[in-house]
Amino acid sequence: MDPTRDNPLIRIKAFIDGLGILTLFAVILLLILGIGAFFGWFRKGEEPEDAAGKIRYGISDEVKAAQDAFLSKDQIHAAVDGVAKNLSESKPVAIEKPEQMVPGSDTAKALADAPAVDTTAIDAVTGDANAPIDPAQMEIGKAQYLVCGACHGQNGEGGAAGPPLAGSEWVTGPISNLIIIQLRGLKGPITVKGVEYNFPAGMMPMAYQTDEQVAGALTYIRNSFGNKASAVKPEQVTALRGEVGKPQATVEELTKP
Repeated sequence: MDPTRDNPLIRIKAFIDGLGILTLFAVILLLILGIGAFFGWFRKGEEPEDAAGKIRYGISDEVKAAQDAFLSKDQIHAAVDGVAKNLSESKPVAIEKPEQMVPGSDTAKALADAPAVDTTAIDAVTGDANAPIDPAQMEIGKAQYLVCGACHGQNGEGGAAGPPLAGSEWVTGPISNLIIIQLRGLKGPITVKGVEYNFPAGMMPMAYQTDEQVAGALTYIRNSFGNKASAVKPEQVTALRGEVGKPQATVEELTKP
């Protein structure tokens, strides 16, 4: 047996040494934590959701304050009560807009059975293909064509859902064809530049456009992508507004270019 193990002085010294080592570790740990706190190593940052929430709540408070300054709660309640009263006392009426007709309804069938419109007079007013085009009308058409370009290509080159417009005989041909297609859409095969295209859904009608917008869009494609033809007039579109609501047109219903 080691006689030093029973020596109380040695035991006390070992205890003091151990206590010193623990104290040293504690001091080092405190130093690390202090330095980390000083440099922000252990600082918990704000969560992105909290930061975004502060922005949303701030905007909400600003909007609410602006609304409160503009309209009182009594005014808002009075307006709501007035609208509710008007709605409760009003009598429902049938929708007469052709573009909102229910497919297969009596009205839709009547439109489908309506006689074809004579487009001779409309095409007869076609202007000079070399006449200057109104830049304002081209700007209207350019804006409307952003939707058309999704299928026909932004440069009229055609795509997976629409035939090409560049060099198309249908584009530079009779104006009535383009107006009818724009107002009714088109289904079934169509041959463009000697190539037959037949897309499953065809082209959907764009009858929501005003007469000026339709004329602008058609004038734009007739004078872009290398095409050159006369402008389309809004009154020509007006003359064919009765086509709206009819089923999608077919090539057989159009004038051969």
